[in-house]
Amino acid sequence: MKDAFGIPQSLLVLGGTSEIALATARRLVARRTRTVWLAGRPSPALDAAAEQLRGLGAEVRTVAFDALDPESHEAALGKVFAEGDVDLVLLAFGILGDQAHDEREPLNAVRVAQTNYTGAVSAGLVSARALQAQGHGSLVVLSSVAGERARRANFIYGSSKAGLDAFAQGLGDALHGTGVHVMVVRPGFVRSRMTAGMEEAPLATTPEAVATAIELGLRRRSETVWVPGALRVVMSAVRHLPRTLFRRLPV
Repeated sequence: MKDAFGIPQSLLVLGGTSEIALATARRLVARRTRTVWLAGRPSPALDAAAEQLRGLGAEVRTVAFDALDPESHEAALGKVFAEGDVDLVLLAFGILGDQAHDEREPLNAVRVAQTNYTGAVSAGLVSARALQAQGHGSLVVLSSVAGERARRANFIYGSSKAGLDAFAQGLGDALHGTGVHVMVVRPGFVRSRMTAGMEEAPLATTPEAVATAIELGLRRRSETVWVPGALRVVMSAVRHLPRTLFRRLPV
């Protein structure tokens, strides 16, 4: 259960090597979160992430999880929930892909869509059902401002995030009144390994800033969080631009 300050005592990270997820886990562990599950493909990076959090005082376990294998999600995540209640599930996995290359290789584009959307739908529903069964908990879904309007430069990634965002909103509506809270997080350009070498967009942010926004959103039981907050206004304007004008933007 969450403590008197609204901090979750237990955390399950889907995408256990995500920089945003780990920044969030570090922040929550510093605030009293004591049990952390890192779900991801077995790797030295996953083991290193677990050791880092153990060094901060958390009890950390890893569980094998593959977004591209939805048939395994029930069993993999079931192991976690069988160990006890989970206060917070952070759905943080996803891949950016290579727009130019993926347009020429449709199977690569499909992999982006299956990871960011299909895998998230499966893992999200499995987690939501488990949270509902225990009667409490939060599901935080890392979306992106890229899903607000498809851009020529990354419409494959953006379309997958648009689907994820719509799914998470609908899931939140479906769970309203059950004791389960769903929060959609929409960061802008995040300086991370995934964006290394890319031209930085205006209002760029960091994994640590996103983690801070996630913690604040949990305290407020927000349904949508923009990072940085100014993007809410910016994207509202972008969303309503006539298509002929939007095409002329250097995006």
